[in-house]
Amino acid sequence: MTMAKYSKQAQKKVKKAMREKKRGTLRSGRSGKKVTSRKQAIAIGLSEARKRGAKVPKKAAKKTGRKTAKKAVRKTAKKRAR
Repeated sequence: MTMAKYSKQAQKKVKKAMREKKRGTLRSGRSGKKVTSRKQAIAIGLSEARKRGAKVPKKAAKKTGRKTAKKAVRKTAKKRAR
């Protein structure tokens, strides 16, 4: 028997966020815009659960920085080739 990745409390928070999204009452934190994305609704539920101290795995590292660095390297390589 393996341990659950998410606690019951975390599951409830995500379920609540999904229900709010379906009703059209779920809003994002800073901008206050209506949430339409399923993934965003799940993320909001998990972040609320984290704030409450529920068992939730750590956030995945962002990959955007790596992509932009690769693009910059390609651009400089192209300039040198000219």
